[in-house]
Amino acid sequence: MLEDMRLFATIVEHRSLNKAAERLNLSQPALSRRLARLESELEIELFRRIGKRLELTAAGQVTYEFALELRRFHGGFLQKLNAYKSTEAPLATIGASLTTLQTTLPDLITAITEQHPNLEIKAITGKSHEITTLVKERKVDFGIVASAVIDDPAITSLPLFDDHLILVLPRSHILLERTHLEMADLHGLPMILFAPGTWYRTMTDELFRAYKLKPDVRMEIDSFEAIIRLLSACRAGTLLPRSYLREQVLLDNDLYLVRIRELEETNRTTSIIHGDPAWLTPSTRFLIEETKAYFARRANQRNE
Repeated sequence: MLEDMRLFATIVEHRSLNKAAERLNLSQPALSRRLARLESELEIELFRRIGKRLELTAAGQVTYEFALELRRFHGGFLQKLNAYKSTEAPLATIGASLTTLQTTLPDLITAITEQHPNLEIKAITGKSHEITTLVKERKVDFGIVASAVIDDPAITSLPLFDDHLILVLPRSHILLERTHLEMADLHGLPMILFAPGTWYRTMTDELFRAYKLKPDVRMEIDSFEAIIRLLSACRAGTLLPRSYLREQVLLDNDLYLVRIRELEETNRTTSIIHGDPAWLTPSTRFLIEETKAYFARRANQRNE
């Protein structure tokens, strides 16, 4: 049926058996026989013969529309099938939690696209449980979330790196006149915090409750970059994931990292998650392996 529809559509588009036969590299009698056989199978005339001219019947028009739809469907099928034959994909869709989007995804995308300049990457953001759902529904190729998914048999969760919170202060902050800071020093401290709803803010609030701290929260913002840029102007501190705080970010904003033992114990594992391995295309498996290798290299560099 697929081949017959292809021949039929070619006849319609060339409006001539002779021209269509030439395009299809068939003889005109052979093409005529194929058309007659199709009409016999469908038990209806597809063309009216007006001299040497062919004119579609109403049934022929419906059949032509079906042939076009079949052509589009077949093309899409072949395109998807081809992804299982190659490790090079034209498009990758990554799901990322909001924290991950700001802390780790930019550098990862830069590294991947440097290796694969023709690759287009689409990122979909959401809360970790939302990204997990997208992975299960195969709406993203894989996800990167600041957690581990261990209670869902439909999800494979692989750790990438551990992260923890760290206190960030402007270099001119009065607290830095002291040689040692403790959790108690956060009580009453003017702070700019991330907006509620992420693992990072949830962990921050849990810390405050556990140590009975009430910082002076001046702002709640859903952008790490905005928080960083406002700290000096507001003479405030913040708690941020260590993974976000590159040296250049600190230098550009005249900030200082303060080590507090209890904060370093706030470990959170960022993981890559994907669905049933049987559904992964070679290109997706390849990108997953490259992502794991990228974070392994970063870990080795930090340990050197």
